[in-house]
Amino acid sequence: MSELNTVEAEFHRVDRRPLRTAAVVGTGLIGTSVGLALSARGVTTYLLDRDPEVAREAAALGAGRAARPPHPVDLAVLAMPPSAIPSALIEYQRSGLAHYFTDVGSVKLPPQRTAATAGADLRGYVGGHPMAGAERSGPSAARADLFHGRTWVLTPSARTDPAAVARASELIRLCGAELLLMDAAEHDRTVALTSHAPHLLASLIAGRLADTDPARLRLAGAGLRDTTRIALGDPDLWTDILRSNAAPVAEVLREVADELAVAVAALDWLAGPDPAQQLRGERELHHLLSLGVAGRERLPAAAAQPAGR
Repeated sequence: MSELNTVEAEFHRVDRRPLRTAAVVGTGLIGTSVGLALSARGVTTYLLDRDPEVAREAAALGAGRAARPPHPVDLAVLAMPPSAIPSALIEYQRSGLAHYFTDVGSVKLPPQRTAATAGADLRGYVGGHPMAGAERSGPSAARADLFHGRTWVLTPSARTDPAAVARASELIRLCGAELLLMDAAEHDRTVALTSHAPHLLASLIAGRLADTDPARLRLAGAGLRDTTRIALGDPDLWTDILRSNAAPVAEVLREVADELAVAVAALDWLAGPDPAQQLRGERELHHLLSLGVAGRERLPAAAAQPAGR
């Protein structure tokens, strides 16, 4: 039995008590949305942020109390960029903020390894990643239903206490998401394909518009807007994400680059005078476009979003 299967089997045998108290460290979009969801379900939630004013803004929206809890809470959620997670985990474990910890970072293996090397107690920690977000950032963009129907990955290590997984799974249930247990390395390879590389590619396409004549942009249709929507993400956060998951993202982009080279060659053939090369170019493009259709059709239906969002 694999380490993940062992943790999963033990997790199902753990007595899962209700989550009564929680702390959210980092009150941006995701952290504030977690606070809103938990507070709406009756969980006493404390909000901490390196900028106290941001925590107070989240509290004013109903996400919890902008204060440090007087006693260790049941679960602390670290809502911050991947590179900040290891030091925050160690700091708050040592200060007794919570009995168990999770995070919402979009890269899992490097923070886990760094935290272990730096002396974090991995028994009380399980990595997490809700597959939800928005182009806008900050507390004002948060909403309690952000995670409804979305997949929320947990990546326990071999040292993770099943009780920590149980606590984090209760968080996921209260937020209306669906739990998926994954190996940390497999998670990082997967999101490189499904999230990180697409974000960078969208940014590269959108970047071509930066110096374009505004009159030409009046021709932009829904396809361009859909393709570049995610390019509005915070560059500081996304630089951190891409740095943390650099090797898997580079692997995906190398494969895309190979196919881009094929597409460029095919277009050059089509633009040239040789009928044989034109036919070859047409076949190459048709093959690439057909692969795109086949891949797109494999995607599961997206979770329904509230009206107006």
